[in-house]
Amino acid sequence: MAKKNDDQMLMRGAMCAVIGVVVLLAPIWLKSPGWREMVGGAQTVGWFALILGVALMGVALWRRRR
Repeated sequence: MAKKNDDQMLMRGAMCAVIGVVVLLAPIWLKSPGWREMVGGAQTVGWFALILGVALMGVALWRRRR
């Protein structure tokens, strides 16, 4: 049962990190100034998602190792 929970935490962490990276890099590729400004204003959320995702993956890998 613990392995399943660790696998789920690892997947959630990866998805959270991907969302964070997309939010941080999206203003580079967006053409519309309105969208670019809106997503660019969410950089704090992007950094939070990236850090949270890396932390979740780290905890899952740490638990799997033990």
